[in-house]
Amino acid sequence: MERYERIFFWFSAAVLGLLLCCLAYITLFMDIHLPGHGGRIMPKDGQPLATAVLVTPPFNHPGIHEIGPGRYEAAVLAMQWIFFPRKIEVPAGSEVTFRVTSTDVIHGFFIPGTRVNMMAVPGYVTVETYRFRHPGNYLLLCHEYCGRQHQTMWGEVIVK
Repeated sequence: MERYERIFFWFSAAVLGLLLCCLAYITLFMDIHLPGHGGRIMPKDGQPLATAVLVTPPFNHPGIHEIGPGRYEAAVLAMQWIFFPRKIEVPAGSEVTFRVTSTDVIHGFFIPGTRVNMMAVPGYVTVETYRFRHPGNYLLLCHEYCGRQHQTMWGEVIVK
């Protein structure tokens, strides 16, 4: 019986070591990591959260803004049942930093075919940077059920 226990122990240790190596490879070489925390929006003196979000920079002027050569910042508001702005256009090869928050409920922010996958939580700013190397139209989806019209919540990143 002791022989089988040793085999099981070494097999388990090998699987755990393999999984840790895979995690290290993904983190270091594939540039996959958790989205960053970009701060919190605090309402003042009984102000509704939605109002506080709409008057806080950069969400008081949502959209895409060039912050340097080939570098852009996209301030995106998630609201039932729309992303604002709905379309984001950038040139191919540009690096986009997404700053996302919600004004009402929890929403998802997912661009299939990329590693951009965030949660838009009311009052919290989530940050993710991604370089769009290839031209094309990238769909932007809400992957967190947010109400009756959830299926209509989509947007588009157009890379020219």
